[in-house]
Amino acid sequence: FEGGPVGLNSLAVAMGEDATTLEEVYEPFLIMEGFLQRTPQGRVATPRAFRRFGYTLPDPGQAGGGQGTLFLMDDDD
Repeated sequence: FEGGPVGLNSLAVAMGEDATTLEEVYEPFLIMEGFLQRTPQGRVATPRAFRRFGYTLPDPGQAGGGQGTLFLMDDDD
């Protein structure tokens, strides 16, 4: 999922786990440890999770399906 955001049901299917179990057992621990954030768009892996598990952080604006940012900033702004 390249860091997210990803919906709970999609995550449950990918992990082969029940969505309720993820939400009630795993998710609180991962949030408390700073590895996961809940956003309106879905669950997102934090930079801390990427570092802890040895993954490279995706480029800003590339997580979540490769969509770029809506507004581009010039160096003059």
